[in-house]
This record gives sequence, structure tokens and C-alpha cells, in this order.
Amino acid sequence: MSRQVNILMIKISFYTVIMFLMTIFLVHAQGNQFPSQVWHKGQIVTEDGQVIQGMVKYDLENNVVQLQDTGIKTFGASNVRQFEIFDEVYGGIRTFYTLPYASTGDYETPTFFEILTEGNDIVLLCREQIVIDNRGMGMGMAPMAMNPLWGPPIGGAYKLSFNYYFIKDGRLQRYSLKKRELLDIFDDRADEVQLFMRKNRLSHDKRGDLLRITAYYNQIK
Repeated sequence: MSRQVNILMIKISFYTVIMFLMTIFLVHAQGNQFPSQVWHKGQIVTEDGQVIQGMVKYDLENNVVQLQDTGIKTFGASNVRQFEIFDEVYGGIRTFYTLPYASTGDYETPTFFEILTEGNDIVLLCREQIVIDNRGMGMGMAPMAMNPLWGPPIGGAYKLSFNYYFIKDGRLQRYSLKKRELLDIFDDRADEVQLFMRKNRLSHDKRGDLLRITAYYNQIK
């Protein structure tokens, strides 16, 4: 009888631990959602100029934005002029515009872009995507996430990745994150921009640094 009680207690403890770990995993996952996975206070400006306020959720991969009010309405980029959100995850107001863009070939389609900074001469935009972070996998140091059902660890953690774009002389172009290309974009002020980057230790491939560099260029033009 005592042996059966002990076995039962072990089983109860085992399942309690599993449920506890699953709860931690779910709380951790929900608390670490990316901006595109949660609802934000914001507004949508439709193509005909109508302004609709409510809770907004966006999907840049499919160029879709949703508005939650009494129900949920879905808008494609072709029906939206711009939308804004207050991002409580990263803080601040973020603005997205619809622009024609050909991701492949020459056929342009309405596409959402986030405006990072704009001036009279150059506009810096970006598009975010969620990707698997496999840094260090070749050296056995990849970020690991535990499977809540006692499975093997899952190699790779998710992170936000950004593609950057510039509008200059009315042309939208993707930036390849190469320093030489960046200086070519700022060709008429390349020496001053390079000095500004060196003095402030700014990188040519980081979001915040690109914002500062572009704002500086627009300031000295």
C-alpha cells in the first residue's frame, strides 16, 4: 500500500512539474510577442481619406492591416493610404505608408513601409520580418528554447529582422546594408556623413544608427 502511494505521489509530482513548466513557457511566449503579433491603439486612413480609430494589428508579410472595434475589419494595402500605431512593446508612435513597389520583376503592387525619418531630400523606410536567429549554430552556441513537453531543445530563437529602403529623387530603392552603397546614396555629402559616422561611432547597418545618419544628412543639405 505504501509503495502504491509513493508511486502515485511521484506521478502527481511529475505532472505538476510538467504543468508548471508549460505555464512558464506560455507566459514567457505571450510576454515576448513581436509588435506585429499584438493589438495596438492606432488609426487607419483609407484610400478615400476616411480615418478609422481603434485597436490595430498589422501583417507586413501579407500587406494586411486589421482594425478591432465592434468587430474585426481587414484592409489590404491597396485600400489603405497610411496607418499609425502606438507601439507599447517598443514605445512611441509608428507610421506606415502604402507605396507602389516591385519586390520581384517590374510589376509594382501596393506595399506597406514604415517611415523611420524623412526630410526634403531623403526618406528612410523599413519593413520588418520575424526570422529564426541561428547565430553561433556552427560553434554549438545557438540560442535554445525548451520544448514544454519534455522534447529536445529547439535550436534557434526568433528575432526581428529589417529591410531598409531609401527614397531619393522620387525613386524608392532597397538598401543592401553595404557601407559603400550608403555613402553613394549620400554622394554629395559623403565626406561629411562619413566623418559624422566616425565621430559618433555609428554603424551602416543598424536601425537606430541609420536613422541618425539620414536625419543628419537631411539637416546639412
